[in-house]
Order: sequence, then C-alpha cells, then structure tokens
Amino acid sequence: MPHTVKAYDDELKKLAGDLLRMGGLAESQLGAAIQALTKRDDALADAVIAGDGEIDRIEHEVELLATRLLALRQPVASDLRLIVGAIKLASEIERVGDYAKNVAKRAKVLNAGQPLKPAAAVPRMAGLVQALFRDALDAFARRDAEKAVDVWKRDGEIDDMYNSIFRELLTYMIEDARAITSGIHLLFIVKNLERMGDHATNMAEMAYFIVTGARLDEARPKGDTGAIFRPPS
Repeated sequence: MPHTVKAYDDELKKLAGDLLRMGGLAESQLGAAIQALTKRDDALADAVIAGDGEIDRIEHEVELLATRLLALRQPVASDLRLIVGAIKLASEIERVGDYAKNVAKRAKVLNAGQPLKPAAAVPRMAGLVQALFRDALDAFARRDAEKAVDVWKRDGEIDDMYNSIFRELLTYMIEDARAITSGIHLLFIVKNLERMGDHATNMAEMAYFIVTGARLDEARPKGDTGAIFRPPS
C-alpha cells in the first residue's frame, strides 16, 4: 500500500533498486571471473578486480539510506523489515563481490601455468552458484517467499559439487607434485564458490523474513560434509 508521503515510497523503491543493481553487478563479476579463468584472460580478471569498488560504493549508499530511513521515518512492520533486511542483504552481496574478486586474482596466477584437468568442473559449479544467487535476488525483488524457500533448499547441491571437485583435485595433486601449487589455487577458488552459495542462501533467508516476518527455523540442508580439509575463506 502506498504511503501518504510520496517521498517515503520513493526512498523505499530506491533502496530496493540499489540492492538489485548491486546484486546484478556482483553476479556479473562472478561470471566474468570464471570467464577469466576458463579463457585465461588476464585483462578480464583485472577488470573484475577493479570493478569491486563499485559494489562497495553501492553498499555504502544502501547503508546510508537505510540508516536515514530508520532515523527519520520511524518505519514499522513490513517497511522496517525491508530497511533492516536491506542492510543485511547488502552485506551478503558485498561478500559475493569480494569472493569474485578473489577468484579473479587467483585466475591470473593460474593463467600463468599449465591448465589442470579438474578445472573443467569449476564453470559447472559456478553456474549453480550464479543460478542460486540470481534466484535469491529474484525472490527479494518479487517478494516471493516460496521461491526463497526453494533457494534455501538447494545449497546442498553446491556443497556436493564442492566436495567432488575437492576430492578430484586432491587425487590429482597426490599423483603429480608439479600440480600442487595450481591445485591449491583451484581449491581456494572452489571454496570461494561454495561460500558464495552460502551467502546466496543467507539472502534467501532474509528475503523470506522480509516477506513473511518469520524466520526459517529448520536446519539448513547441506550436502555431504565428510571429514575433508577445507581451505580457509
């Protein structure tokens, strides 16, 4: 329902619009970072690294606008959930942008060496992460609680692929010591992708809360998390 003060409605629309624009940039950054890896394109990797600053800038704008709305408009109910949720969503999106930048940095290192066979699975995993991230954004944009739950349930698929690639890389490095350095960089890349999936799932949880005012209380579905070493984020 529109508010009696049109400026307030405009501010809320701007807040949501800035979040979606920020999310679109982060998704593009992820896609470009993976392309930089698969096409061995250092120039594209450099563009991803440089582009992270714009995501940070929009996050700052979202935080400023949300803080202003909280201070001046005294929002309640769904408006309050949107404003508080926007701050949290912006933080999740910013982390995805950071991970995309890290993938681009590691792509440059890998581009200088010989390609590793297990790297062929990375774009497939990245595609799953992009789809999850895109659907989380869409759940927020459409205020679609059902879609948010669907995103929340799909994170386990990414975990399973992470573990599969991890095991393949580990075997590859054991069999050929010359592949260890490149293999470690690839391990960090797939770990970054796995963490992006977690952030997309966090976004879905927040979208669900914004729409319904309730939280998803069930344990989050996770894939096989057998006792394997996980490189730090």
